[in-house]
Amino acid sequence: MTDFFDAVFFDMDGLTVDSEPQWLISEREVIAPFGYEWTQEDQVACLGGPLEKLGDYMSQKCNNIEQSAYFVDQLIKRQAERMRTNTTVMPGAIELINSLKANGVKTALVSASPRVIVEAVLENIGKGLFPFSISGDDVLRTKPDPEGYLKAALTSQSNIENCLVFEDSLPGMQAAIDSGAWLIAVPHMVQIEESERVRSIKSLSELSFEKLKELKANFSIEI
Repeated sequence: MTDFFDAVFFDMDGLTVDSEPQWLISEREVIAPFGYEWTQEDQVACLGGPLEKLGDYMSQKCNNIEQSAYFVDQLIKRQAERMRTNTTVMPGAIELINSLKANGVKTALVSASPRVIVEAVLENIGKGLFPFSISGDDVLRTKPDPEGYLKAALTSQSNIENCLVFEDSLPGMQAAIDSGAWLIAVPHMVQIEESERVRSIKSLSELSFEKLKELKANFSIEI
C-alpha cells in the first residue's frame, strides 16, 4: 500500500462550494407559483439526490399539475444563472485542493449536478482548479450510484480502492462507499456513521496534505 491516496475526488455542491443556500432559493422560486411553501425540511429530503428525485418530489407536492421534467428544467436554468454570480467556496476547500496539487496528487470534481451548473461554478472558482470534472450528464446513473467515482478513477488511471472521496450528502457518501473508495464526510444537515474506511469532519479547513498523509498511514487516528 502506498503512503498516500492514488487520487482525491471532491463533490461540488455543499462540499467544494456553498451552493445549498442558492439551491434553496432556486427551489423556492420554482415551486412558489404553485402555492407551495418550500422549507429547509423539503430541501433536506432531496439533498444530494439526482435531480429527477427532486423533480418528482416537487411534482407530488404540487399535485402533479406539472410533471417532474418541468421542475428539473426550471431548476437547472435558475441555478446555473445563480451560480454564475453567486459561488462561495467552502472554508479550506481551495487551500486543500491546491496543497494536494502542489504535492503531485491527482484530483477531480465529481458532481451529480448537470454540466451547465458545473461549468457555471468552474467559471467562478477557476477552470484550472481541477484537471477534469464529471457531471451528472457524464454518467448513466448519478449519485447514489458509484458510477461517477468509478469513472473518475478510470479517467485519472487510479485504483478506486486507494482513492479518497470528500462528500457532504448521504447519496454522495453512499456513492463513495459503494465505489470502494475511502471516504471523509463533511456532513451537511445529515449524519454519517464512521467505520474502518469512513471518517467524518466538520470542515475541510481541518485538513492539509500533511494531515492526510498521516491519516493514510493510520485511517483510524483522530482528525
